[in-house]
Amino acid sequence: MTIQQKMPLAIEATRLAPQSLADVRAWPNARTVAARRWFVLSLNAITILGLTACMVMLLSYGGILAIEWVMLLCYGLTLPWMTIGLWNGLIGFVIDRRYGSKAAEHVNPALARVRGDEPITTRTAIVMPLRNEDPALSLERLRMLQTHLAATPYANQFTFHILSDTSKANIAAQEEDEIAAWREAVPDAPLHYRRRTRNTGYKAGNIAEFLDDYAGDYDFFLPLDADSVMGVDAVLRMVRVMQASPEIGMLQSLIAGLPSQTFFTRSLVFGMSHVMRSFTLGSAWWQADCGPNWGHNVLIRTEPFHKSCMLDALPGRGPLSGHILSHDQLEACLMRRAGYEIRVLAEESDSYEENPPSLADFLRREIRWCNGNLQYLRLLRLPGLRPVSRVQLALAIQAYVAPAAWMLFIILGASLVVVDQQVGAIPLWAGLGLFAAVMTMNLMPKLMGLGQVLFDRERAIQWGGRGRLIVSGFVEILVSMLIAPVMAFGLTRFLIGLLFGQRVGWDAQQRSRERLEWMEATRFFWPQTIAGLALCAWFAHHAPWALAFGAPIILPLMFAIPIAVLTAEPLFGKVSRHVGLFDTRLDRAAFAPE
Repeated sequence: MTIQQKMPLAIEATRLAPQSLADVRAWPNARTVAARRWFVLSLNAITILGLTACMVMLLSYGGILAIEWVMLLCYGLTLPWMTIGLWNGLIGFVIDRRYGSKAAEHVNPALARVRGDEPITTRTAIVMPLRNEDPALSLERLRMLQTHLAATPYANQFTFHILSDTSKANIAAQEEDEIAAWREAVPDAPLHYRRRTRNTGYKAGNIAEFLDDYAGDYDFFLPLDADSVMGVDAVLRMVRVMQASPEIGMLQSLIAGLPSQTFFTRSLVFGMSHVMRSFTLGSAWWQADCGPNWGHNVLIRTEPFHKSCMLDALPGRGPLSGHILSHDQLEACLMRRAGYEIRVLAEESDSYEENPPSLADFLRREIRWCNGNLQYLRLLRLPGLRPVSRVQLALAIQAYVAPAAWMLFIILGASLVVVDQQVGAIPLWAGLGLFAAVMTMNLMPKLMGLGQVLFDRERAIQWGGRGRLIVSGFVEILVSMLIAPVMAFGLTRFLIGLLFGQRVGWDAQQRSRERLEWMEATRFFWPQTIAGLALCAWFAHHAPWALAFGAPIILPLMFAIPIAVLTAEPLFGKVSRHVGLFDTRLDRAAFAPE
């Protein structure tokens, strides 16, 4: 076994006694949580079976060929991630409408244990792993948090650790200069800096070495990425909740996107903000004590994490071997196995991250995550994991298998147009009906997130008003439909390469740029362009009538290069900010006229 085995920690006796009968009723017992999980499982199973039956009915009109059985398999692989998003979004919307400002407490009653004025008595390390990042920008964000914490009565309870894995000498020198300037400006800053000479274990290995040295000094630690920003109130609240909840091993904050200059990122941040609001609230309702860990902006109980969540490299030489790239959710599963709960703070707070500035950078990030998540294939049978933890790992894998399965489904479907009467036998109403149903289900988390804002007048004002929100939502959906085939093709291409040994490593991400140049976009997206032109030529020759139905896939692939360039064009970003398109609460504050 490649993951270090640890004895489960018995902590049942450490649960806090409820303060009132209301607390007893609020906290769902094991039977209630189990009922929720079976309910959600049933909803997803029924939905998947129904959608599968509909596709079988469509394909059977002309008789099911061997290639159509393969298409059916691909179609089935796309369904679990879609249906879990559908039901998480709907459940999240219902909970939000039912409980309003108390929705997060409903799915995580530990939040109700604190008032917000409790003294901080625990010690917390705030750690930022770095590797070849812009040190000025990254450390400025960390220094801002340290400055704000220093203004509270609890400054002595927090220490800052910069964990450098930087391999480039010029960047390392800049890091040292920034640290020196920080120490000179704030001589008493509780600041530690160390740089490793070898990037062993990537980010997880970096944190593991920190814990080997300091685990006994801190009750909690808070990992922040180089692009993370957290407000002091959010940090103090999380610490207070963890102090009051000794059964919680990880408390994950809901992370929103930072304001951006580019049209692409503004669209991405706007869409993901609404998806995460509904999706996270709905998933927290049934995941309960088996919640998510996204690897940063998460407060972690130090001792059990150090004892139970250290990761060894996976043996072998293939692309799924070596050090684990996507360590976050696996660590949550191991912490839960150790007996501690993983909870999420399913409401918006001062917890942010930066997002990729262009479509090319976004795809690069997704490819790295894809490689990491597929390593979970070797860990699904890890002994002692909770059933929900195994489901989470399986869904993390399926999230990246689904786009490739969708793309293969499209290619196989295109090949059927040369089979006489096979495609023509399908009634138009049936094909369009299933397509509309699938598209609606895909969009449901986003629609429910938008609905949460639209139905709340005060919240809608924070987002720029209902009219602006509706227009922004409509445009964002169009943008997401344009980039979805481009992303799916890119991930499919990577998965094919993975079969031949291709893999990625851990290095700095592209976090800012003025624009995406045509030459770079061409080098990156020429395969999508060729594929789009080939599909267009194929349909034009064999079934011109099918071009209208294939346009939502063919056009984005054909024009992937200009789509990538134009969505990163500074002019469009400037216009979107000027008219308030894709405005968020933070955008309106950041780009308000002086």
